Amino acid sequence: MTKEIIIELDNVWKTYKMGTVEVHALRGMSLKVKKGEFLAIMGPSGSGKSTAMNMIGCLDIPTKGEIKLLGRDISTLHESDLAQIRGKKIGFIFQKFNLLNTLTAKENIMLPMTFQGIPREEREKKSEELLGLVELKDRMDHRPNELSGGQQQRVAIARSLSNSPDVILADEPTGNLDSTTGERVLDFLKKLHKEKGTTIVMVTHDKKIAEQAERIEFLKDGSIVKNL
Repeated sequence: MTKEIIIELDNVWKTYKMGTVEVHALRGMSLKVKKGEFLAIMGPSGSGKSTAMNMIGCLDIPTKGEIKLLGRDISTLHESDLAQIRGKKIGFIFQKFNLLNTLTAKENIMLPMTFQGIPREEREKKSEELLGLVELKDRMDHRPNELSGGQQQRVAIARSLSNSPDVILADEPTGNLDSTTGERVLDFLKKLHKEKGTTIVMVTHDKKIAEQAERIEFLKDGSIVKNL
């Protein structure tokens, strides 16, 4: 049976104007992400990885081309509509963790659910379950500055799962971690994919990291190429 396509980019361009100069960050990028796959997008610095991540994650709209999320064209939506889609359909894991230092681990995980109007009791229960999943239930009341880098990234993974998204986007998820801790974080992502069937799209410049995925797509000069 053919797997459902969750995200599709069709001839996507993103052009930024820098004064009188036009910079083409993406040049006709096309990509299909199927439900339940673990995909790595690999490319050198300046290849357009960050812009591609923004497009796949509905953080921005293209200059031209189409982006479909679960069959819905999001290319022309307003920011408020994009924000709603992001909150429900996509979970983000960032290189710099992006945890709020004023909140505990548990509260950081609860936050995305707050924006979706989920009752507090349900938010607390789900947050504790997710902390158990990433083996940090004993750290639920600790703030980010009381956690190691690896622990912070595991809290970020738990937070990305809080609204049961259709896809997890991981932007250089091991970039700020030592190799041993990075391997553990990758193991968590692979476990999510294998045991729960989570769709994961990971952006990286590191070949060893990319090889942990089922499929690798190479990005060069703003478009997908067969090899770098």
